[in-house]
Amino acid sequence: MSADRFQLAVIVGSVREGRFGPVVADWFVGQAKQRDDATVDVIDLADTPVPGATFTDRIATADAYVLVTPEYNHSYPGPLKHAIDSLGRPWHAKPVGFVSYGGLSGGLRAVEPLRLVFAELHAVTIRETVSFHRAGEQFDEHGTPRDPDAVNTAAAVLLDQLAWWAQTLKTARADRPYVA
Repeated sequence: MSADRFQLAVIVGSVREGRFGPVVADWFVGQAKQRDDATVDVIDLADTPVPGATFTDRIATADAYVLVTPEYNHSYPGPLKHAIDSLGRPWHAKPVGFVSYGGLSGGLRAVEPLRLVFAELHAVTIRETVSFHRAGEQFDEHGTPRDPDAVNTAAAVLLDQLAWWAQTLKTARADRPYVA
């Protein structure tokens, strides 16, 4: 991987049967793969044992993360919390972005407590998010957003900010290892 590229892990945080997360994640991954500065690794918690060597290695290798999370009971899914808490150092000094979905709040009530968790893990969260209010109504039967201009623009802003932080922190970690 060249110095100007970064490794982006997109983590699908829901493991429920019948979940909507893969629809949202597939759209976002499509947006991320259009960039020439990122290599994308999709980590679906429904398919990835946590904790486990593969999960640990993929998180440690990533320079940045985007969590695709629903809102369950005004927060984020328990399996996502378990995955985050199963590791410590691999999250340090790396940026984290959020794509959320849900009902009226669009999953934003899941994002707010995640910001606190990642602050404790010495990670930097990206201010801009992408959220889908009434998510099931926002995509057609092919998984395409019904208002692509708005959400594609929001994804581009998130990815631009994430890329800046990923590349800046990657350089900083190489120059001076982060000490928590």
